Amino acid sequence: MNRRTFILRSIGATLALPKLPSLMAAAVEGNPALQTVKGAGAGARRFVAIGNLLGFQTKQLFPKTVGVEYEKTTLLEPLWENRNQMTVYRGLDHGVKGGHFAVHSFLSGVLNSEAQNRPEGNVTIDQYLAEEVGYQTRFPSLTVGSEGGIHGGCQIAWTKSGVRVPPITGPAELFERLFVSDSPERRARRAEEQQVQGSILDSVMEQANRISRQVNKEDKDKLDEYLTSVRDVEKRLELRKRWASQPKPPAPFEKPANHNAVEDLPMLYELIAMALQTDSTRIATLEIGGDFMPQNLGIKKDYHALSHHGNDPESIASLITLEQYQIMHFGKFLTRLSGMNDGDRMLLDSTTVLFGSGMGDANSHKNSDLPIFLAGGGYKHGQFREVSKESSRKVPLCNLYVDIAQKMGVEIDHFGNSSGCFA
Repeated sequence: MNRRTFILRSIGATLALPKLPSLMAAAVEGNPALQTVKGAGAGARRFVAIGNLLGFQTKQLFPKTVGVEYEKTTLLEPLWENRNQMTVYRGLDHGVKGGHFAVHSFLSGVLNSEAQNRPEGNVTIDQYLAEEVGYQTRFPSLTVGSEGGIHGGCQIAWTKSGVRVPPITGPAELFERLFVSDSPERRARRAEEQQVQGSILDSVMEQANRISRQVNKEDKDKLDEYLTSVRDVEKRLELRKRWASQPKPPAPFEKPANHNAVEDLPMLYELIAMALQTDSTRIATLEIGGDFMPQNLGIKKDYHALSHHGNDPESIASLITLEQYQIMHFGKFLTRLSGMNDGDRMLLDSTTVLFGSGMGDANSHKNSDLPIFLAGGGYKHGQFREVSKESSRKVPLCNLYVDIAQKMGVEIDHFGNSSGCFA
């Protein structure tokens, strides 16, 4: 802490330092994990985002009637029992183009290629919230997805420094993260590694302190950008040290095996629900599509090939089958959260769940008119809302993210390409 104070005093005049969760974490340091931290039953807010890479068949998804009297559609049928727990939105998007190569902007509103010119880069809403509240739990956030597929790996979550967050790739690894403690030998090795890493960071920060007094403004800006990445590492090290000696929750069942993206989906949802309930994390993302194989649903064609259906009825029917499967398990996840106690309320009441895609129409490579569902979180639900498509009245999807952040207790009035708070 003395070293940090020295660094802040030394270069604070030349660098705009972000909030350091590691400093805030010190306020509760020494308290037993999962006992005195603000967790389940104490009003903690959570956020989960689920993103599909290839979108949904919007003709079979969106109703024609807005409001609470909206009708059941083919793709809404698996969610019909959950309709009072969620809101369906149409007309929201980010105004970006790029087809498959723009899907990564789903939770940020910003293309990675444009991130370098923005103070917040292309940070996604989950990682933004993790920086603000993640220090209160063992895992600031959990990102689950695949390293396969047409995009070269899960791209749903991005940091402020423009770095893709590598995913947890299956239920076995997620289970180990949540419930399996390191052996004494492994903990000792980790402590040694962290000591070495800490020494390296000390050296980097000392050099930066000297250099900051010698460079011009342009180079100071570059130095600031670099040090932001360094501080990200420093914060992670601080949190690791804090939680290393704290016991993990007891395992609720035997470690699950990895099968495939289709069969593993229900278990991933279950483990995410348990991560929230045990207050192991309050922020989670799940990307579906990287290695989601239709063959495991009895469908012969490749998912990507199916998405470019060219209005072929057989291909569309296959897509509806696999999309219904994804939507059905989203509904079961909502039902699961609504059945988990969180003090005097249900866990779904404390958890805002976003479900959708950065792809509006994969067949034509459109990133507009995105399918968006919002559930739980204390919102008033049970309706279909369609926003104006007129350019002069366009409502960015990021406006909804501003509202989600505010519900999480994070006071912001802008995120990504927002124009205000969603009304």
